[in-house]
Amino acid sequence: MREISPLDGRYADVVGHLGAYFSEHALMEARCDVELAYLLALDETKLLPRLSKAERDRVRAAQGDLSDAEFARIKAIEESTQHDVKACELFLREKLKLAQPNLIHFGLTSEDVTNLAYGILLARYRDQEELPQLRRLVSVLADYAERWAAAPFPGRTHGQPASPTTFGKELAVFVSRLVRQGRALEALRFRGKFAGATGTHAALAAAFPDYDWLAFSDRFVESLGLVPIACSTQIDDGDGLAEYFGIVSRLNGILLGLDIDMWEYISRGDVVQAAVAGEVGSSTMPHKVNPIHFESSEGNLVLSTALLHALSDKLTHSRMQRDLSDSSVKRSIGVALAHSYLAVEQTVKGLGRISLDERAAREKVDAASETLTEAYQTILRAGGLDDPYENLRAASRGRALGLSELHAWIEILDIPADIKRRLLDLRPSDYVGLSAELAIRVVADARAWLAA
Repeated sequence: MREISPLDGRYADVVGHLGAYFSEHALMEARCDVELAYLLALDETKLLPRLSKAERDRVRAAQGDLSDAEFARIKAIEESTQHDVKACELFLREKLKLAQPNLIHFGLTSEDVTNLAYGILLARYRDQEELPQLRRLVSVLADYAERWAAAPFPGRTHGQPASPTTFGKELAVFVSRLVRQGRALEALRFRGKFAGATGTHAALAAAFPDYDWLAFSDRFVESLGLVPIACSTQIDDGDGLAEYFGIVSRLNGILLGLDIDMWEYISRGDVVQAAVAGEVGSSTMPHKVNPIHFESSEGNLVLSTALLHALSDKLTHSRMQRDLSDSSVKRSIGVALAHSYLAVEQTVKGLGRISLDERAAREKVDAASETLTEAYQTILRAGGLDDPYENLRAASRGRALGLSELHAWIEILDIPADIKRRLLDLRPSDYVGLSAELAIRVVADARAWLAA
């Protein structure tokens, strides 16, 4: 095989099934379904000669059932027409054999059909693939956040040792962010335009000027599970797609942060990976176990987000009533989303191989005694000592102080004995604040979302 895209080659086993939403076949089937649904809706108006019962049965039987041979026939017609939606219309004339074939595509423009087809496919992808996948990711992270909610973990700000945290709390940050965007993704409703060649309903209104085509249009779009666009040019304005791409881009950004942090944790030995029998980490260094899944995810997220930003920018701009460039650009929507889907799969796989060495993490936390200076100066402030921050800054800034040095500094302080004992008893691994409570609270919220 000599595929151009790795999505269709190297990663076909992971994302190949997404062709059910993003292939040319899928788009053409969705177009046919829109045409067929419209034909039935038009018949209900009783404005034109009615379909016979046999014809209505044929229309319903054709919905959601475009075979490979039928798709090939449409493509053969398109070779002559050089117009994809016209080819769809001519194919349906052949297939349905209606007594009144002019009912097919009556008063429509091609973009009425295509934008609704995209809306149907994207809603289906979001509901059947994207949200279930996101829930799997959140479920894995929530389990880890709960397991290690109280496990002390090195804290770093600006790459330097900082107040300790727990591993569960660090993972809970990502859980919380993903759930917030997951709720937004669930709540999003895809939009649809159904208003004719320049958005005026002119053709239908000319044929039957007394009929309420605005109400008909709204009912029809809603029947497809979409929200009607109130006023448009020939095309969907792209704002709804940009909103969707924005949510996916934010999810990508959150996942990218997780991938990068995991890479750093692994590189520093804070998190360990399980070695898999038979795998090779390097062609020359036999010892290596590389964070390949987090790295692969990172690369795919960068590609996905770049494409999503380009799509959002392009599809919200058009020359007056319409130019054709949007059609070419929309064909890459599936590429952008498939790279994101692949990235999530890689991250989930990577997470399945990690573990926390709690003993080693605690030892690393306790070795950074200087991180207690925040606790010391805050306790001393509460105890009324004058400007303990400056005192500690002079003694500790830029230095890795051991407990013995810190304790020597505490011993000479003129402070109440109970406060002194409290400072001397404190260890970095004790100084994790409300990390466990925060992690458990986030996990509970995530589980509520997962169960909804």
